Amino acid sequence: MTGTDERMAEDSGPSGYAAARLRLLTEGARSGPPRRSALAELTDDWLAGLFTAAAAGRAGVSLVAVGGYGRGELSPRSDLDLLLLHDGSDPGAVAALADRLWYPVWDLGIALDHSVRTPAEARKTAGDDLKVHLGLLDARHLAGDLGLTAGLRTAVLADWRNQAPKRLPELQELCAERAARQGELRYLLEPDLKEARGGLRDATALRAVAASWLADAPREGLADARRRLLDVRDALHLVTGRATDRLALQEQDQVAAELGLLDADTLLRQVYEAAGIVSYASDVTWREVGRVLRSRAVRPRLRAMLGGGKPVAERSPLAEGVVEQDGEVVLARAARPERDPVLPLRAAAAAAQAGLPLSLHAVRRMAATARPLPTPWPAEAREQLVTLLGSGRPTVEVWEALEAEGLISRLLPDWERVRCRPQRNAVHIWTVDRHLIETAVRASELTRRVSRPDLLLVAALLHDIGKGWPGDHSVAGEIIAKDVAARIGFDRADVTVLSLLVRHHLLLIETATRRDLDDPATVRSVAEAVGTQSTLELLHALTEADALATGPAAWSSWRGSLVADLVRRVRAVLAGDAPGEPEPAAPTAEQERLAVEAFRTGGPVLALRAQTEPATEAEASGEPLGVELLIAVPDQPAVLPAVAGVLAVHRLTVRTAELRAVRLPDDVDDGSVLLLNWRVAAEYGSLPQATRLRADLVRALDGTLDIAGRLAERDAAYPRRRGWIAPPPRVTVAPAASHHATVIEVRAQDAPGLLHRIGMALEKAGVRVRSMHVSTLGSNAVDAFYVTTDTGEPLPREDAGSLAHALEETLRG
Repeated sequence: MTGTDERMAEDSGPSGYAAARLRLLTEGARSGPPRRSALAELTDDWLAGLFTAAAAGRAGVSLVAVGGYGRGELSPRSDLDLLLLHDGSDPGAVAALADRLWYPVWDLGIALDHSVRTPAEARKTAGDDLKVHLGLLDARHLAGDLGLTAGLRTAVLADWRNQAPKRLPELQELCAERAARQGELRYLLEPDLKEARGGLRDATALRAVAASWLADAPREGLADARRRLLDVRDALHLVTGRATDRLALQEQDQVAAELGLLDADTLLRQVYEAAGIVSYASDVTWREVGRVLRSRAVRPRLRAMLGGGKPVAERSPLAEGVVEQDGEVVLARAARPERDPVLPLRAAAAAAQAGLPLSLHAVRRMAATARPLPTPWPAEAREQLVTLLGSGRPTVEVWEALEAEGLISRLLPDWERVRCRPQRNAVHIWTVDRHLIETAVRASELTRRVSRPDLLLVAALLHDIGKGWPGDHSVAGEIIAKDVAARIGFDRADVTVLSLLVRHHLLLIETATRRDLDDPATVRSVAEAVGTQSTLELLHALTEADALATGPAAWSSWRGSLVADLVRRVRAVLAGDAPGEPEPAAPTAEQERLAVEAFRTGGPVLALRAQTEPATEAEASGEPLGVELLIAVPDQPAVLPAVAGVLAVHRLTVRTAELRAVRLPDDVDDGSVLLLNWRVAAEYGSLPQATRLRADLVRALDGTLDIAGRLAERDAAYPRRRGWIAPPPRVTVAPAASHHATVIEVRAQDAPGLLHRIGMALEKAGVRVRSMHVSTLGSNAVDAFYVTTDTGEPLPREDAGSLAHALEETLRG
């Protein structure tokens, strides 16, 4: 060894490196990326010195950093991942060189992951072991034969790109298995910063996908998120003195202090935000990988079929301005977010209903160009929000896509206070924001139990919104809920109900488990707080959804039975408030004119006009709610299925509908006409002309229009989407709701042709529809049909029960 080599070895020896390393880690001036880079550079110099001294000018050998060290990301307690690469000419000498490199590292107590391979051996090992291949993608030359290292890097990258169709699905499966074991980083109270989903391993996987040139992750915010997670890991290593990635509860305050943060909650919130960015980028990237691989698989076959050329992606409409393409929801070519403030909610609702993800490009375009919604929101915006919330499990992914681009906080500014907020409670398994969405998901399964599913779903979204404020979150939440409910367009009565549900969302569970239910005062106090049967019904469903969304420890059959017993007792106290049959309103002058014209012509008469609703009780906003369709038809069988079928054929969505028989004026004749008052909206495109509707209605009534066939043809023309599995329909007989008719209540998932199917089933049963009241609340149909026998009497109890059962079976089929 020469004198120069001896001095280099001394300067780079264990004691010199250890002292410099200690100074670097204990000085307060540098932290974050600068410290990681400085630590990597210091380690590079030390290892290069060791190599130079030990190799003594030997050719055909190099020292390579791989994995995290290869990326230059050394945390205080990180492993050193090293590869001693050689040309295979002198294995014995290489083995001796390896000993002179590895032992000084071990002597300092630094964890070492090492290997000694030729380039061919390295490539073969990478081909057999995905993790080795991933580490080599970040290979970085430290010392020795640069050409040897460069050749390996080039070959490994070429192998990765050539094998991407096989290796990327393996990598995706590896990520999914790890996520199943470790959980979601952004929801864990003691997360593993590296292994949990949304952690550093996933960030590294995204780099590997980008290196394949097959797809790339959305870059905005990703680098900062990764840096934040690395910063937290650095602080964790310094605080604990260990090479740990798990952010344990007892160390969170110290880690927060090390990073200059206010407290452990602030720390967790930053970690959750970073993990959310990584998770969302992963979702988008893996979808793109799947799309590209599917496209590559079918492209040769399509080219052969089409005789060459690039196939045009199929686009099928979902809603106004929204289409499906390549398994994603994208904006239609004619969509104009800058002119359509409801478009983000409409697109989100359509995506959730279809069980499809929102395209990243579509979300970003809407976030960049969509105008803010007016206050109060238009009715369509409110309905689309309810539809989104009521779409079950797919709601979560769609909501997160909107949240990732800041759209949720723009729609609901109060959301910012609960976003990524941790809950330091062993019972809760989610952050506050995810718990609220999870409650809506659970509530969507209970919508058949309530007459106002829209209020249930919005209450689920808002019930813990007060947790972002000091004090009792129920009290704070009541104030926020009033403001939010009014802003999104609910009327004064509904605002009162929603704020009451938020204020008392813990009332039933706390009373049932902590109070004596045999004490009449207990039941009376709950009845006084709730006020009405319908509110009690909503509160019962909200209580169950909230508990189920909290975690397995929050709900059980025992707790459920206690709450059900309390609800039964409170319902008995409130029984005197049960509403009776509403008195029919006298026909307006226009309705009477249409009825007379229908009677005289012997056929249907239609009138279409724009409809508005008041913004408050005192003033009208002029807000378009769709179109009011008035139809008068001489009293005859099968009017309901005929009208409903024609509207379905023309792709008109029924928002509300009423049917009733009206008596003609005395000076006309002795007879009756059926009057149908509907509020409808086009699924997409423009409304049909009234003359076309009337012509088809005439044909439907005389039996020459095959409605069922037309609907079947239309359904067959579009691909069947997996969507989400809605709760099954529920058909019940409302006891004592009317003295003059039997009231059949239907609660089901809204769908094209639903009202036509109900009408056909009632017609087949031989009952007469005396009147009906139909509402579509989001994606839920809440309908009441007042039916009688041919002689105008209520159905016998047994016949009513059989009719309800048969109708429910029809809707299930």
